[in-house]
Amino acid sequence: MTDPTGLSLTALRLSYTRAELRRADLHPDPLEQFRGWLQEAIDAGLREPYALSLGTADGAGRPGVRTVLLRGADERGLTFYTNYESHKGRDLAANPQAEGLFHWAEHERQVRAYGPVTRVPDAESDAYFHARPRESQLAAHVSDPQSAPIRDRAAIDATFAALHARFPEGRVIPRPAFWGGYRMQVQEWEFWQGRESRLHDRFRYVPDGGGWRVDRLMP
Repeated sequence: MTDPTGLSLTALRLSYTRAELRRADLHPDPLEQFRGWLQEAIDAGLREPYALSLGTADGAGRPGVRTVLLRGADERGLTFYTNYESHKGRDLAANPQAEGLFHWAEHERQVRAYGPVTRVPDAESDAYFHARPRESQLAAHVSDPQSAPIRDRAAIDATFAALHARFPEGRVIPRPAFWGGYRMQVQEWEFWQGRESRLHDRFRYVPDGGGWRVDRLMP
């Protein structure tokens, strides 16, 4: 099928033949399985393999998706940082659960993770904020309120320049109260490996007693 612009998307397709995923290949702990795949992506030099597509919904059920950067993955959950007053921040205040997707196209892999989301403690947000590059710290102050309409780019640049003057090199930049971390406590994981003829390998981990049950899913 060709759309009015002459672009045919139907013919654009790849066959996934890089690898297979068997039940025997999986770690019994989904966090360790995720860490292993993430480390493979990092070691291979993939571009921002820690980029996380984050899906949320507001109190009325309207969904929203955007990309954030994963900044922690441990037994407590998956951690990311953002503006609390952003679209996603407002969604999470009204409906504190989310789903995340990691897509590593070069490895023909995806990982989905779902669970409730809570804010991380202020001390943890402070520590991460002050570990960021100075320019990124200033940018967090500029983005207030995030997602709000703004007159033009010049207004952003002027605010950034004013903050540079306000906080010269050597002066500590405080973390803004409207900015900090969130942590998703993952209650369901899915690992997807692309396969030939669209017969993909998919495995889902769900809690089972004190451990995890692993189910193979239809492609």
